[in-house]
Amino acid sequence: MALVALLIPCFVISFDVTHSCQNADNFVGASSPGDIVIGGLFAVHGKMLHPEEHPMRPVIQNCAGFEIQVFLQTLAMIHAIEMINNSTLLSGIILGYEIYDTCAEVTKAMGAALRFLAKFNASKDTVEYKCNYSDYIPRIKAVIGSSYSEIAMAVSRILNLQLIPLVSHASSAEILSDKIRFPSFLRTVPSDFYQTRGMVRLIHRSGWNWIGLIATDDDYGRSALESFGIQAMANKLLEELKKVTFTDNEKEVHFDAKGDLNMGYDVLLWKEISGHMVITEIAEYDLQKDDFIFKDEEKEMEFLNFQKVKSTCSRKCRPGQMKKVSASPHTCCYECVNCPEDHYTNQTDMDYCFLCNNKTHWAPVNSTTCYKKTVEYLSWNDWFAILLIILSGLGVVLIFAISTIFTRNLDTPVVKASGGLTVCYVILLCHFFIFASTGFFIGEPREFKCKSRQAFFGISFALCISCILMKSLKILLAFSFDPKLQNFLKCLYKPIPIVVTCTGIQVVICTFWVIFRSPFVEQKFFIRRVIILECNEGSIVAFGVILSYIAALAFICFIFAFKGRKLPENYNEAKFITFGMLIYFIAWITFIPVYTTTFGKYRPAVEITVILISNYGILCCNFLPKCYIILYKQETNTKSAFLEIIYNYSSKSVGSLTVNQISSESNCTNPQYPITNSCCKSEKNSVNGNCHFEVSKHSLIREKVPPKNTAGPISRKRLSSI
Repeated sequence: MALVALLIPCFVISFDVTHSCQNADNFVGASSPGDIVIGGLFAVHGKMLHPEEHPMRPVIQNCAGFEIQVFLQTLAMIHAIEMINNSTLLSGIILGYEIYDTCAEVTKAMGAALRFLAKFNASKDTVEYKCNYSDYIPRIKAVIGSSYSEIAMAVSRILNLQLIPLVSHASSAEILSDKIRFPSFLRTVPSDFYQTRGMVRLIHRSGWNWIGLIATDDDYGRSALESFGIQAMANKLLEELKKVTFTDNEKEVHFDAKGDLNMGYDVLLWKEISGHMVITEIAEYDLQKDDFIFKDEEKEMEFLNFQKVKSTCSRKCRPGQMKKVSASPHTCCYECVNCPEDHYTNQTDMDYCFLCNNKTHWAPVNSTTCYKKTVEYLSWNDWFAILLIILSGLGVVLIFAISTIFTRNLDTPVVKASGGLTVCYVILLCHFFIFASTGFFIGEPREFKCKSRQAFFGISFALCISCILMKSLKILLAFSFDPKLQNFLKCLYKPIPIVVTCTGIQVVICTFWVIFRSPFVEQKFFIRRVIILECNEGSIVAFGVILSYIAALAFICFIFAFKGRKLPENYNEAKFITFGMLIYFIAWITFIPVYTTTFGKYRPAVEITVILISNYGILCCNFLPKCYIILYKQETNTKSAFLEIIYNYSSKSVGSLTVNQISSESNCTNPQYPITNSCCKSEKNSVNGNCHFEVSKHSLIREKVPPKNTAGPISRKRLSSI
């Protein structure tokens, strides 16, 4: 209400006549500053008074006839702007307004329009003339109004200079829809074209043919009246034409509901006969039936002969081909080209080829369809996989054969010297698991197989190498004659902790791998016709750590075994361990470049091959020599033979060695003397006497002598034993 009370004095509603403005600011009806100013043109007064004095002067005259409805529209604009400013709709931006009373007169509206064109941050009374207003910033950004089409036409034309939008809420003249003449005009009411058309439609449906029209005597009224006369006459003429019916050659002709004649076409044949052109009618095309009607069979046959006439510049493209526009200027001419790889067409005369899904399908050149890619992996029925399975199976058979041989010869020195049946069984079980792990690399990759195959193989191999490492350490300890080294090896030699620790580290590595960077099934699409299904290791670093750890254990085992390579010949297990580790190193060093450069379904076969080679190498080097001694060298597989070999080796390793052979009733009483070509005699006539030998020159002399009563006491040293 305060806003209304403020604005009413501005328009002087207490009087029916406004006074002429004394200066330019009095010309403004209402205004408010802002960051963006919107103009307004409203006919608050209905007319402008004409001057009575003569001659006339170029001044803005007084207005009369206050229009309360238009005044309320002015208040509505101001209220809307204030509501926007008080809301968060345009945060940080204030809208202003500058409203003028046009008094329903073009002259006064043009005066306001001139002020709208003034430059931003410049005098309101200064308008710059330019050839290009692209960089010109007007003071008023948009104008609301006016209520009269005549005023809107005039104002819009001058605002076109700067393309300032004029949005009218009541100007409905049809001409304002012409965007060539009024490019910046917009309105929120329909055009009078639709108003007059609605009136004509109302008159037509009501069946009236005598009406009167009332229109304002201005451009707006005259334009509306002209539009209504034109549309009414056109509608009347249309209705009359729709009723027209006539007869042509005994056939009734009329317009249909769409305004089309129901006539067809005559098919004429032009023939050159004896140098003259003869035109004959052979058929009629019926529009309703959409077919040709022939007068007789002769004409029909003549019509069908048209099919024999070839009149095409290009042949039809077959499925698998597409049309390619040739260099000819005729657009209907083309050449047929084959679809490229991975593209196809399944219809004739196709403009382009369809692309196959490159991940799942493929297509050859000139294809009519897409073919599903073959999913490939190292399957069980693949010839190479079958070969690897056979080799793994032979390894398992060999393990059972070795287990049987060792079990039947449990009490022999060879088996005992191998660490006993328990250690042998553990090592053989590891070899069995390694052979069995190759089955996880064959067949369709599954999530479980991908996660478990490397861990199963790695832990089994680590346990196997750990047991062999423990054996190597034991052999080195047994035949070491260096007291310092022997003490160190005794402290280091803890069989169960060594095996558990070495294997446990591998278990921890595999566990972390499976938890944090677990292997998964992956599809590879780099081969055009094939999808390779394989296991992605998840982390190549973790895979490398597992292999590196096994290699580290194998290297330590190789060092210990290499130091014991000169042990007794029939007991030289360290030499064969060395050979087994060398085979392992050669196999896995070769594996690295081959595995990284192999792609496709045979990549797992590379790892299986290396696993088999290294497993066979270690298994054969550790157990086949022992089996050979058990089966074919039984005379060396006795306790006395082993002791003799050990004694011979010991005699080469120490400067002097005393061998004490114990007898129940023999005793030598002769004073100690070096033995050169003599023997020890016992007091009693016994075959098994107590003899003392002094060994020199790194050779051990062993003789059977008759017992005598005289024997010299000889100093003795302890013999290292296993």
